[in-house]
Amino acid sequence: MSKVVSVIPAKPLQVIRGLPVESKKRVCAYCRVSTDTDEQLSSYEAQVTYYEEYIKKRPDWEFAGIYADEGITGTNTKNRTEFNRMIDDCLTGRIDLIVTKSISRFARNTLDCLKYVRMLKDKGVAIFFEKENIDTMDSKGEVLLTILSSLAQDESRSISENSRWGIVRRFQQGKVRVNHKKFIGYDKDENGELVINKQEAAIVRRIFAEYLAGKGCKAIGKGLERDGVLTATGKKVWHESVIKKMLQNEKYAGDALLQKTITVDFLTHKRVINKGYVPQYFVENNHPAIIAKETFKAVQTEMERRSELMGGNKGRSRYTNKYPFSGKIFCNECGAAFRRKSWGTGKYKKYVWICRTRDEQGPKGCSIQAVDEEKLQEAFVRVVNQLISDRDTFIARMTENIEKVFNEQASKVDVVAVDRRLEELRTEMAALVKLNLTTGIDDEIYGEEYRRIAGEIEVLRSRRAGIMQAEMMRQEMRGRLREIAMVLRDMDGVREFDEELFGMLVERVRVINLVQVEFVLRSGVGVVEIL
Repeated sequence: MSKVVSVIPAKPLQVIRGLPVESKKRVCAYCRVSTDTDEQLSSYEAQVTYYEEYIKKRPDWEFAGIYADEGITGTNTKNRTEFNRMIDDCLTGRIDLIVTKSISRFARNTLDCLKYVRMLKDKGVAIFFEKENIDTMDSKGEVLLTILSSLAQDESRSISENSRWGIVRRFQQGKVRVNHKKFIGYDKDENGELVINKQEAAIVRRIFAEYLAGKGCKAIGKGLERDGVLTATGKKVWHESVIKKMLQNEKYAGDALLQKTITVDFLTHKRVINKGYVPQYFVENNHPAIIAKETFKAVQTEMERRSELMGGNKGRSRYTNKYPFSGKIFCNECGAAFRRKSWGTGKYKKYVWICRTRDEQGPKGCSIQAVDEEKLQEAFVRVVNQLISDRDTFIARMTENIEKVFNEQASKVDVVAVDRRLEELRTEMAALVKLNLTTGIDDEIYGEEYRRIAGEIEVLRSRRAGIMQAEMMRQEMRGRLREIAMVLRDMDGVREFDEELFGMLVERVRVINLVQVEFVLRSGVGVVEIL
């Protein structure tokens, strides 16, 4: 007996859902443009108008609305508000069919595209892609969809790479874009250039000044909160991380470091800190500075100093400045930091600073004994008054010392001569490489000559870098000396210990023995005083 095959026709969607056969299919449209430029917004408006007319002219369709996202990337659906609202409406049974221009408009990520197609298909909701002429309810639809959505993902990767190239190109040309709304201290003028906001700039200067005066990020933040100062985003709480980022932000010195972070996944838009993965671009004098470059460098130096204290002090999780002398007193014998301790009780109670090594190991570990805190404070007052009484001589001597040290270093290297020789060597190197490419040279001879030139270039670069580093140090020392001079010039004398003044003037205190200490000022000079 021969087989007989008969076809049982598919049921209309209305019947499957238990609706009357004559009921219309509820159809919506999804539109999206990638950016928020005027040209793309015109395209967006045109799409909305087109699809509304397209759906309403079909007698068997009922218009279920337009879902449209503008100025949103299509590489993932996380931030597409209208898209997510449309999916929710589909899952709650309000929509039967979605019409959209193309796969790339719907999603540029294969996984996202297939996930939503299958999810909606399970709920009996179809998607029709006009450009590709694909109906997801068609048996051929998913195979074509897999292929085409992969192509859309490649297109998205290409767009991402092209956009990145354009951004890097602007970086190379020194063109800087800053989100001033989350960047306290600046506004933008009508040309989009950064201009100083005087009121906010005062907050920035306060933060830098207090840090150099010895305060930690937490203490600075608490002071701002106490005074009712709001953050750039209008919040009352100042986190330590916010203060630290401000202190490290070169933009306050008028410069801009570009490409601090990079996107490592064009689909998830995941960004990581650029630790040398791609080049960075440093633009000097890009905009008006709020903080002097010398002050900014001094803050970075102070941060490094505090970081070293943290790393060299086991058990301490972070820099502390609970007391004025915290992290600034060191033992002349073993080099360890001093810690504060209380001795005695009641009216006999006093505070002393003791070498950590001696505190932990006793006299065998270190012979330097504890020093009285009050005596340290009194010694500092005497040092300050001594500086004030002879400030002109002190400043002149310090300036002379700075110049003398620099000139001794500079005399060892003639920068002009080094630059001239470097240019000669580069010319020699270029000629050698060209000769090898055009005529060919014995490998051994070529290698020997190449190493000779490269070696001399490296030595000269090192010498030049040394003198440039010395010049930077000189400028930094000059800046510190100017700050000290300004402080001393406005003072007639000091009667009692001043924490802020101590933080501004003193970099560290070296305990020589039980009766002698050396106050090392931020200018680098040391003043020995008797306790």
